[in-house]
Amino acid sequence: MKALLLQDKNKWTEMKVEEIEKPLPNKGEVVVEVHAVGLNPVDYKTATNGNPHWTYPHILGLDVAGTIDAVGEGVVDWKKGDRVVYHGDFMKKGGYAEYAVTTVHSISRIPDAVTFEEAAALPTAGYTAYEALFRKLPMNHIQTILIHGGAGGVGGFGVQLAKNAGKTVFSTASAHNHEYVKSLGADYVIDYREENVVEKVLELTNGRGVDAVLDTVSAKNATDSLDMIAYRGHLAHIAGAPDYTKVKPFTKVTSYHEVALNAAHHIDDMIAQADLAKMGDELLALVAEKKVAPMIERLISLKEVPSALEELSKRHVKGKIITKVK
Repeated sequence: MKALLLQDKNKWTEMKVEEIEKPLPNKGEVVVEVHAVGLNPVDYKTATNGNPHWTYPHILGLDVAGTIDAVGEGVVDWKKGDRVVYHGDFMKKGGYAEYAVTTVHSISRIPDAVTFEEAAALPTAGYTAYEALFRKLPMNHIQTILIHGGAGGVGGFGVQLAKNAGKTVFSTASAHNHEYVKSLGADYVIDYREENVVEKVLELTNGRGVDAVLDTVSAKNATDSLDMIAYRGHLAHIAGAPDYTKVKPFTKVTSYHEVALNAAHHIDDMIAQADLAKMGDELLALVAEKKVAPMIERLISLKEVPSALEELSKRHVKGKIITKVK
């Protein structure tokens, strides 16, 4: 089969499409004929330093959509031809290839109303936002939420999901992306380059702050966000923990929530891995109902992935880039 091969760590800009042996399913696994793969920053980040579990050549790509090609021993309720999407384990070979293999408990069924490309846009960014909002934050007790980076993947899904849940949504973005982020559902968008985000949020909330923040940027940004969280508020972070000492005990009583999808694979927790598929089912239903847009900006070929990952590494890509394999 053809696959985009990483020959060694930190050589992701040099990846080329080459021939490699097609995978076979082990017990409890399925082989997926890949139709589309979503690009994510985790691709180039993990490829830069490599992983001790990898053997080279390695295949990147976590967000895989396609049809089941073969099932392993013990697989029931799934058959060849079923349309599926999954969030892969980055310790194993990924989906930038014609075929990929994954565990059966990690797959979600793609509804007829959702394309392969739309499904491939969801796992890493969409599931992360979904886990933050509906597995970590007590959304029934939250009215206002700030979602950093609303033009990006996690931020864009977060804005849509929070607005769909009836919340007042604040977001940050460069000025040229303000209308885009508002089109996703944000009530207020703040230019983080030209405005003091803390001061603006406090101004817009009459000095109280927001009930929750989803930080998608950095540990420093998460720390700065502590100044705009209301009493008994929440911070969910995906790009580094804040400096917790900035909030003194017995003041704001802030709750903190780390979000890291691949931790379910790291600790080999099958229940947590199956919940990734459940989140996929729930998010796919929202896409099928046109309540959430997959935010696809463009489709590319396998050979174009390295240059597109370089774009992602500069942190100014809007929405999602999808590799169309078939």
